[in-house]
Amino acid sequence: MNTDSLPTRESLLSRLRNLDDQVSWQDFFDTYWNLIYSVARKAGLNDAEAQDVVQETVLTVSRKLPDFKYDPAIGSFKAWLLTITRWRIEDQRRKKAYRKDGKYMPREEALDTAVLESVPAPDFLNWEQLWDEQWRQNIMDRAVERVKRMVTAKEYQMFFLHGLKGIPASEVAQRLAANPNDVYAAKYKVSELFEKAVKALETAML
Repeated sequence: MNTDSLPTRESLLSRLRNLDDQVSWQDFFDTYWNLIYSVARKAGLNDAEAQDVVQETVLTVSRKLPDFKYDPAIGSFKAWLLTITRWRIEDQRRKKAYRKDGKYMPREEALDTAVLESVPAPDFLNWEQLWDEQWRQNIMDRAVERVKRMVTAKEYQMFFLHGLKGIPASEVAQRLAANPNDVYAAKYKVSELFEKAVKALETAML
C-alpha cells in the first residue's frame, strides 16, 4: 500500500464499525498486532500467552467499538486500546497464577506464595511509557517494511550500511560493487521515503 493512501483515523474507525468489512479488520490487525504482542511480551507473558492477548484484544475491540466515540479532545483511541490490551494481559496473568502442572486450579484454592512470585507483576510497569515506546517502535518497523517494498534490495542495503550504520560511502561502494555516488543517492532516496512513511503512519495510526 502506498503510504499516501493509508486510511485516516476517522475513516478506518468508521469502516471498522462494520464487522463484515474483512479488509478493514485485516488492516487493523496488520497495524496493531505486533504492538499488542510486544507489550504483552514485555509484561512477562510467553509467546503463546502474548498471541492470546492479541486475539482477545482484537475481539474485545470489535465488541466495544460501537460504543467508542472518536474525540481526541476527550480521549484517544491509542489510550483506549492500551486499556483493553492491559485488561487482556492481566487476564493472562491471572490464568498463569492459577495454572498448576498444566491444569487450572479452582479459584477457591489458595495460591502458593512461590507461584505468585514467579508470575511477573505488570502492576509495577509504567504502562504509558511502555505503550509509547512500543507504539513508536511499531511505527518505525512498519515504515521500514513499506520502504523496502518501494526500493531495490541494493538501495536499501546501501542506506542501511551508510545511513544507519555510518559506514563510509567508499567502503559501502566497495562492498557492494557500486559507485560512491550511488550510495549517496540511495541514502537520500531511502531517507526521504522513510520520513514520509513515518509521517503517514503517525497520521493513520489511531
